[in-house]
Amino acid sequence: QVQLVESGGGSVRSGGSLRLSCAASGYSYSSYCMAWFRQVPGKEREGVANIDSDGYTNYADSVKGRFTISQDNAKNTLTLYLQMNNLKSEDTAMYYCAADFDDICSGSWDEGLSFGYWGQGTQVTVSS
Repeated sequence: QVQLVESGGGSVRSGGSLRLSCAASGYSYSSYCMAWFRQVPGKEREGVANIDSDGYTNYADSVKGRFTISQDNAKNTLTLYLQMNNLKSEDTAMYYCAADFDDICSGSWDEGLSFGYWGQGTQVTVSS
């Protein structure tokens, strides 16, 4: 079965950087959309960034210019990355990797409804 395993979270000072990874296994696809979401307890889940099998990317306005999503699709493995620079305290959240192995990303991707697979999450804490 499909598994998504995130890593790379941690604690960092404001202005610092972290790189999240998401390793996918058990998948097959003709096209896909993969994304990072984040959630703070008591708040709605937020779509952070996505990338699809055509290489197109999208970012939430709150992270544009600071975060970069990328992927490594070599050697029959798919790994998703999120490079986070100039981190702010408001970036503190649990970060989740999500995948839709049926289609490229849609305009409503940030609702999260099209993603059938989710990772377990990795905590990012930014202190001021």
